[in-house]
Amino acid sequence: MLSIHNLHASYGKVEVLHGISLEVPQGRLVTLIGSNGAGKTTTMRAVSGMIRPRAGTVTLGGRDITGLDAHRIARAGLAHSPEGRRVFATMSVTDNLLLGAFPRLTGKRARGDVAHDLERALELFPRLKERREQLAGTLSGGEQQMLAMARAVMLNPDVVLLDEPSMGLAPILVDEVFRIIARLKADGVTMLLVEQFAQAALEVADYGYVLENGRIAVHGPAHQLKTDPKVVAAYLGGSHAH
Repeated sequence: MLSIHNLHASYGKVEVLHGISLEVPQGRLVTLIGSNGAGKTTTMRAVSGMIRPRAGTVTLGGRDITGLDAHRIARAGLAHSPEGRRVFATMSVTDNLLLGAFPRLTGKRARGDVAHDLERALELFPRLKERREQLAGTLSGGEQQMLAMARAVMLNPDVVLLDEPSMGLAPILVDEVFRIIARLKADGVTMLLVEQFAQAALEVADYGYVLENGRIAVHGPAHQLKTDPKVVAAYLGGSHAH
């Protein structure tokens, strides 16, 4: 469904990604783990059109989307829930969610039943349902994170990119975010998850890739990576305490 081949990306003259390749098959949850600065967020930005790759290809459902503008990539069916929960602070929760469906409302993407999907999103994220009329800027950080995730789902996308959904959240909210990710997976939503909590990511994922210094160091079924001695030592043991 989403295929990344030999992707190079940089900021200015500094190359961050040195030719990474990965596959996100339809209906699967794939996770990308690695230490801070390994290039995880850069990968997401290069895939979703926030930055332009220097080389390599990104295809979505067989269509080449490499280097397209972000709004065209969204129309093609790729939704990005970026790190740092960028929500529209002066708009209500409901209006933020409807903005996620904007390409559907303007005929750029199959419309489907937007009202039904809005209700489904609010069922999936009960905290948002309670606050549907509130301005997004008045939500807690955890609630804004859930709003960013729910907004991505409102595109009715082929693939969702989730970039650090647990960043900065209290442990109880981290658990809730991962429960929601598991629900989306059970519903057959195709996802690429970048996550600092490698253990939690590998628990929920089908397949994992470990990114080190802009290169894929190891990859395999998530249950194998959870017991791989090198992965355990670097990401799952005590060594990644901050």
